[in-house]
Amino acid sequence: MHQRRVVITGMGCISPLGHSVESLFRAACEGRSGVGPIRQFDARTFPTTFAAEVKQFDLSQHFPGADRYADCGVNTRFALAAARQALADANLIDNSKVDRDRFGIYLGSGEGIHDFPNLIAAIAASHRPDQRTLDATTFFRQSAGSFHVRRERELEMHTPPAHLAREFDLRGPNYNCLTACAASSQAIGEATAMIRYGDADLMLSGGSHSMIHPMGVTGFNLLTALSQNNANPAGASRPFDLNRDGFVLGEGSGMIVLEELEHARQRGATIYGEVSGYGTTGDAFRVTDSHEDGRGAISCIRMALADSGLPNDAVGYVNAHGTSTQVNDRTESLAIKTVFGERAYKIPVSATKSLVGHLIAAAGVTGVLMSIMTMLRGVAHPTINYETPDPECDLDYVPNKAREIHADHALTNAFGFGGQNISLILSKYKG
Repeated sequence: MHQRRVVITGMGCISPLGHSVESLFRAACEGRSGVGPIRQFDARTFPTTFAAEVKQFDLSQHFPGADRYADCGVNTRFALAAARQALADANLIDNSKVDRDRFGIYLGSGEGIHDFPNLIAAIAASHRPDQRTLDATTFFRQSAGSFHVRRERELEMHTPPAHLAREFDLRGPNYNCLTACAASSQAIGEATAMIRYGDADLMLSGGSHSMIHPMGVTGFNLLTALSQNNANPAGASRPFDLNRDGFVLGEGSGMIVLEELEHARQRGATIYGEVSGYGTTGDAFRVTDSHEDGRGAISCIRMALADSGLPNDAVGYVNAHGTSTQVNDRTESLAIKTVFGERAYKIPVSATKSLVGHLIAAAGVTGVLMSIMTMLRGVAHPTINYETPDPECDLDYVPNKAREIHADHALTNAFGFGGQNISLILSKYKG
């Protein structure tokens, strides 16, 4: 069966370093950090008191009639703004010439709004300290009276694509996946496959997420996964540096429009690049750790290369998962060296999370956007806060300063907690 080619014709994002792809890329090339003290709640008593928050975001500045989404979580509101950017960029907002039944959505988006204050109030009211139990009747009675019906519904992970479908009249396939930190990259890979094999002509894909809330920070602190460099938040995310001590939570949304090549040509769309390879594997190892030998990551990268049909020496840039944890950075470096051999030392590798933290479900699509911009502009953004080399992480991480490069093909990795691995090969479009 002939495999249809899939290109990118629209891009949009909301990030800790700006509310557009252009502003994010410019800030990244300048080496600016989006990390600072947490403002969304009082985190002074937490082991980690900082994160990479989206600043000064107001949906009404991006979207008409934003008040109807007041009960939605930030995952949906970020997604609406980023999706509108991408669709407008692709000239698809009100394009009546496009068959909306052949235009679908595949997102990797996380959970929505958390009603933390009312939850804690209900727990406190039902607590029986003398019995060390909770009174279920009191808990449910208080919860029923205080929880907001529509906001509770917004907690479900299928709500962002549902809102986007209705808002933009996208009537094709509609999916959401949450495979941890690999989610939005998996969504892009699966959406690409749907177009390749004729299930759709266009797909809006990407992700949206925020875990900057008390339960999210608590959970990652209990896993000892977050940096606790509270004295220097902007310097805390330091992928591949010897003294890295964990990742930094970020938030935001990235969206791209994927389109079948001939469909894009016929309507005269601007083509930013091509998704030429997709690989996906599972480590089958441990809930919170990747396999120490990098077996899942190695297989994933090789699968993406095989899917693209490109030789190893075609890849000129890597946008790394690069979380700033001891295990991930070591195993990802090992995987790159295993796949590319001695040539691995000549490939520029950028870690976007050094700048914007870890956007969890939306992390992968952010790497895709940065890879496309790198190929278009001929500039690789730096991995900031790289100060002390790690003997086990000995690649070219574009330390601290942007660099002019030429790359026709880029590899971007997204490796989720527990060994969910996604690699994508992105290419310049050359007709």
